[in-house]
Amino acid sequence: AYGMEFFIAWYSGNPYERFVFINNRAADPFILGPLFGVKPAPYWWAYWSMISCNVISPQLFWSKWCRTKIWFVFIVSIFVNIGMWFERFVIIVTSLHRDYLSSSWAYFSPTWVDIWTFVGSFGLFMTLFLLFMRFLPVIAISEVKGVTPQADPHHPLGGATGHH
Repeated sequence: AYGMEFFIAWYSGNPYERFVFINNRAADPFILGPLFGVKPAPYWWAYWSMISCNVISPQLFWSKWCRTKIWFVFIVSIFVNIGMWFERFVIIVTSLHRDYLSSSWAYFSPTWVDIWTFVGSFGLFMTLFLLFMRFLPVIAISEVKGVTPQADPHHPLGGATGHH
């Protein structure tokens, strides 16, 4: 999908589409900027972080060693999660920092509404998570079934014996 974005920007011949992709997102100071003869995009680092995390890091799973180590799978999944955050960042911030009026081009800086919405999302998650833990069982029933006979006071090995 990321490659198709680049291909459509090139193949369509639409200067606006090319501008959005090259000048807003992908033009890094090392390869694409000099190749297309444009200045580096302000958020090129976010775009290439997204590509690195979402495209390059999962390629490690072609190796059997990487697929069979659970800790390695966990680390790659964290990188993919970070890459998905960068994808949302690229979609929102690069579309907000440049519009059709060049006089309004500036780096995006969050307002107090943006900051408190971000903080509030963590608060809402924690509230719902704690309510879930309060009203629904946190321990799996399959784990409780294994120890239930020993918890029965009439079981030969269960209940209080009176000694310590």
